[in-house]
Amino acid sequence: MHSPSVAIVGGESLLGKDVREMLRESDFETRVQLIGADEEEAGRITGEGDEAVVITPLDRTNLESAGVILLTGSAAGSRKAWELMKAGPVPIVDVTRALDDLPSARVRAPYAERGVVERGGSPLIVAHPAAVALALVFEQLEKFGIRRSLVEIFEPASERGQGGIDELHQQTVRLFSFQSLPKEIFDAQLAFALLARFGVESPHSLESTEALVERHLASLLAGRGSRTPMPSLRLVQAPVFHGYSISAWVELEEEAGEEAVLGALAANRIDIRAAAEDSPTNVGVAGTDGIIVGNVRRDRNIHRAFWFWIVTDNLRMSAGNAVELVKQVCAV
Repeated sequence: MHSPSVAIVGGESLLGKDVREMLRESDFETRVQLIGADEEEAGRITGEGDEAVVITPLDRTNLESAGVILLTGSAAGSRKAWELMKAGPVPIVDVTRALDDLPSARVRAPYAERGVVERGGSPLIVAHPAAVALALVFEQLEKFGIRRSLVEIFEPASERGQGGIDELHQQTVRLFSFQSLPKEIFDAQLAFALLARFGVESPHSLESTEALVERHLASLLAGRGSRTPMPSLRLVQAPVFHGYSISAWVELEEEAGEEAVLGALAANRIDIRAAAEDSPTNVGVAGTDGIIVGNVRRDRNIHRAFWFWIVTDNLRMSAGNAVELVKQVCAV
């Protein structure tokens, strides 16, 4: 049996590199073809494992030869790939979420669902990593019943790709030398600051991402028949390079002790940190594809409510779900 061919569009992006690494680390043998998400990428030579490979142009011929297409580059590259292949039978897994607004798009997260993938037709959107993290936690707490919840999500610069990381780094360095700050990504000073919204000239929007997280979480909860009410949710841009941190407040329907709550959270993809252990951090979770939950404590004023501190590596979480989707569509 031949190994399936996986065409990765934009494999040189931060997200693309993690997807490629996790494919190599998995027990699923594939033949990887790298396709440039943008014109300037085509023709470049890069490394894939121990081999040198040439990044091929983004065109129908290169895409049609694949068994599955992974979109990991720019939004423009993802949309172009979809336009070229939307009428074809090759499954498309969109890790960039650029195709999320298509009526036919289906939000997927194998780490937090029990669904079945069908080949072709609809683009499969890898759910936002914060939505996956919350879905994992809520699933374990559902045994107590969830009355209501409040969530604040702290987003890292790497969610805006290499450009977001570079801008935060340059802002930090230039502040110390009293130079003007680059603001092409955030249109605001992010270094040493928390942002409730980006500047008016930013090409991105925290409000749009916040709404996307809500949609993806609602889709994941509905997909497994959950009756958990949606949380009140807010997204904040944090001055960190990598990894989501999430502060979640959850009021339960049933009485539960802290030990029972911690025990309920023990599940696949969830690492629990007890009170005597160090609190989870976005730095400590780097390189893992699950979540770490810690600093779990009862609310002082509402006895059935608990606070949770949740962290996840945004790139590895997305890459891990993408690799699982590739396995599923290739098995159909």
